[in-house]
Amino acid sequence: MYAPKRQGLYDPANEHDACGVGFVVNLDGHKTHDIIKKGIEVLKNLLHRGGTGADADTGDGAGLLFELPERFFREECAGSDINLPDDQPFGVGMCFLPSDKKLSERCVELGLTAAREEGLTLAGWREVPVDADVLGETARREMPDIRQCFICSRNPDKAQLELKLYLMRKNWQKLVREQISCSDTFYIASFSCQTIVYKGLMQATQVSGFYSDLRDKRVESALAVVHQRYSTNTFPSWQLAQPFRCLAHNGEINTIKGNRLNMEAREANLYSERIGENIAKILPVIEPNGSDSSALDNVLELLTAAGREMHHGAVMLIPQGWGGKY
Repeated sequence: MYAPKRQGLYDPANEHDACGVGFVVNLDGHKTHDIIKKGIEVLKNLLHRGGTGADADTGDGAGLLFELPERFFREECAGSDINLPDDQPFGVGMCFLPSDKKLSERCVELGLTAAREEGLTLAGWREVPVDADVLGETARREMPDIRQCFICSRNPDKAQLELKLYLMRKNWQKLVREQISCSDTFYIASFSCQTIVYKGLMQATQVSGFYSDLRDKRVESALAVVHQRYSTNTFPSWQLAQPFRCLAHNGEINTIKGNRLNMEAREANLYSERIGENIAKILPVIEPNGSDSSALDNVLELLTAAGREMHHGAVMLIPQGWGGKY
């Protein structure tokens, strides 16, 4: 459910977030299921940082971002018609599709179009196993059709595949906005060959019960970023739950309108040697109907896609509060 249209004293342009975040990591880079378990434990301990509505069992949103568990997905897909290459990287899209079957099928068709334009193969779809009974009434009513798509490439370069996935996702979203009136019910939570996001309109204590994948010991990672949302003046939705694709953000950006307009003004002059002539595919950089945190995530994603290290992009977007500004 997105915010209502502008009316009276309410203006959706004033949407902000204020939430709780956590981070767990194995410093040696070793992937284990224990990191997922600890991430869930941290998330549950952030319950006090979240909010609920009149439906006390529906939270403002919660979730986890962690490394793509390749072994888990290869084994899950082995018994299906999804053929993943043994010696090549692959991407996974965590997709929230419309509950309307015809709209969902049209979104899938446009995904195939976007894949072909990038020279990628959409290998197939997996129904994400979920337990809707753990959700509150509002969350169940608004719940999308949650599916994962698997994207393959002939290029073994993981960095190049990540860039292609970024371009494909941005183009896919644009096609849906332009051709189908369901842009408020179609959302891609993550689309990467490196990371994946499991999130939704729920409380921190409900996430692992809702997604059974998170309890599977084959799901391993060396890091986990977790987020429990508290929307001070936003309308909660499945899409606005965090983490986003690059970050989990705690706080409010009071200059959000100025930042959005400044980014929009820069779009005509955007240039990247790495992205090249494909730069038009990623516009608009900031996706419509998002929150302040999602807008920040959109721009950080652009900077990393263009070749900057993520910490470099973060410092560009959020300068330190002391010393010299870089």
